[in-house]
Amino acid sequence: MKLKVLKKQNNSAMCVVCGLRNDLSLRTKFYSVEGGLMVGVVTGRDEHQSYPNRMHGGMITALLDEVIGRAVNIPEPDAFGVTSEINVKFKKPVPLNEELKVVGRLTRNTRLIFTAEGFIEDKDGNVLATARATYVKMSAARIAGKPMGADEWFLVPDDESEIEIVNYDYFDKEDARR
Repeated sequence: MKLKVLKKQNNSAMCVVCGLRNDLSLRTKFYSVEGGLMVGVVTGRDEHQSYPNRMHGGMITALLDEVIGRAVNIPEPDAFGVTSEINVKFKKPVPLNEELKVVGRLTRNTRLIFTAEGFIEDKDGNVLATARATYVKMSAARIAGKPMGADEWFLVPDDESEIEIVNYDYFDKEDARR
């Protein structure tokens, strides 16, 4: 299903997931889309591999951590979180050199903590990995130890107006199983 992009999210300079000035970064683009979802669009490269043609589990975890951690930005655009706990399930190999979608949603949001969940899907709609995590809310300045400047956290506009998510009903199915 094609979902309307509501807001393009910022990128950073050096983040391993979304950094644009880090040669080893995945350079993921993030969007908040209709339905309360946060979506990352990413294509892993050879330097992100574990075994040939497979993304490293640490990079998979980092992608899921980032998208579900950003889900709090939908109701609270200035909120940031520090991961307290993350549980990842690796279901199928995550390919390199192929566009992937990383999808997250907020499941609980309190004054100090939030929880979220997410998945990675390939172009055929195969769910490759899933995660659930808990985060402690902190300001970006507290996390970084200083205010983040415009050279470290910035918006790179693009023309993306819709993003197709094959498993747009994934969370509904998961909720029904619980």
